[in-house]
Amino acid sequence: MKSNLLSPRSVLLVLLCFLWHQTTIAQQKKPNVIYICADDLGYGDLSCYGATKIKTPNLDALAANGVLFTNAHATSATCTPSRYAMMTGEYPWRKDGVRILPGDAALIVPQNKITLPGVFKKAGYKTAIVGKWHLGIGTQVDKDWNGDIRPGPNEVGFDYSFIFPATADRVPTVFVENHRVIALDTNDPIQVSYTKKVGDEPTGKEHPELLKMKSSPGQGHDQTIINGIGRIGYMSGGKTARWTDEELSFTFLNKAKQVITDNKTTPFFLYFALTEPHVPRMPATMFKGTSALGYRGDAIMQLDWTVGQIMQQLKATGLDKNTIIVFSSDNGPVLDDGYMDEAVTKQNGHLPAGPLRGGKYSAFEGGTRVPFIVSWPATIKPAKSDALVCQVDLLNSFAAMLHISVPANEARDSENMLDVLLGKSAKGRDALVLQGGALSVVKDNWKYITPNKGPALFGGVNIESGNSESVQLYNLKNDVGEQNNLAEKYPERVKEMAVLLEKIKDKK
Repeated sequence: MKSNLLSPRSVLLVLLCFLWHQTTIAQQKKPNVIYICADDLGYGDLSCYGATKIKTPNLDALAANGVLFTNAHATSATCTPSRYAMMTGEYPWRKDGVRILPGDAALIVPQNKITLPGVFKKAGYKTAIVGKWHLGIGTQVDKDWNGDIRPGPNEVGFDYSFIFPATADRVPTVFVENHRVIALDTNDPIQVSYTKKVGDEPTGKEHPELLKMKSSPGQGHDQTIINGIGRIGYMSGGKTARWTDEELSFTFLNKAKQVITDNKTTPFFLYFALTEPHVPRMPATMFKGTSALGYRGDAIMQLDWTVGQIMQQLKATGLDKNTIIVFSSDNGPVLDDGYMDEAVTKQNGHLPAGPLRGGKYSAFEGGTRVPFIVSWPATIKPAKSDALVCQVDLLNSFAAMLHISVPANEARDSENMLDVLLGKSAKGRDALVLQGGALSVVKDNWKYITPNKGPALFGGVNIESGNSESVQLYNLKNDVGEQNNLAEKYPERVKEMAVLLEKIKDKK
């Protein structure tokens, strides 16, 4: 008589298939996460933050369907430090050498400690970075750009990386994909130096007649000319590998869209590091003249369109409802930052920092208070939040969401703000240390800026530094523009804030 019972082997196969199916379903339920980081975008540069001279409809739509934060910060008023904090969960001033890096710098992100992408990898996510890196690659300054370049993003948590090493105004002006320069001709090897001229290519200082965008005097953007633009640093070779500025955003966008497509069935974390509106501002032809604010405004229009393309890609792949998008900027805005691109002459009443004082490089709020939007259509209800939050908190917040343990001695400045980010709580951080021309600390809407002997005005960029040899104390609730120094009126508050800052600095 023939038995209808399954053999033990068949039962095992059925069980394995069931478990695989259940694991796949569980994996798919985890939300994808995309962190979109603009470059030098100010608090007042988006229409959803009050800009009237420029319209950003895609970011407005993102904000309308998520939480728009009005008191969110980068840790620092410059890019490398703030990106280091986001990656490591640690204030950048705790580590020597975390400053704006040249394009040939060695990797500064630790390989033996937890990182933001490392949190996602531990949770079974595919991880990718597309765009600006500016945290160094390799083990030393003197590196071979014509072979494998490591360690880099892949060694600190990213499965896939497609980057340029520093910023668009610094050499080398090449794409690096997973340790290798793209489109490199071995017969035309790359050389890079930030100390002396290499090769015989013209520089902006020697041949200003060759520039299609003039450099601002005294700001250092007059070395090797690439694509008609003088750069910081010297480069020779790699002619087939060099990008042109007008193609940067499209190239990065296509790579980001591919990451989304390739991971339709697997949870992924994508760090999409945009180049706009950092100098040199050379938007694609389709965006030139689309704003009334010159190339800087056009670059912001391009940025907004790019975000819209990512949103469309998520919808086309059916991932839009279950994808968390975090949008922010690495620091505050700057108009004249190395090139004469009409950002100043065509400002037309636009206030890049909105009501804030200062901008990029500054200890005032304009240096670190940035746009910050979190969207997750499946979960988040539209809202506006004035909770104090910071990009350094992303690491511990997502670790909490994904139930990933963070070692006690790592990511020590990152706080779990998950409920705040998801709009479930209005209680932000108790205190936050900010780094501009001087260190400052914020608590209960009071801001204390430490005395500092630096210049009161960064003359090259025409931005107030926040430096003063006197103590500064501001009540941000009533004076977000930091016009009224209350240090003499509230000496006890000054003392309390100074003690708090030292306590945080001594935190182990």
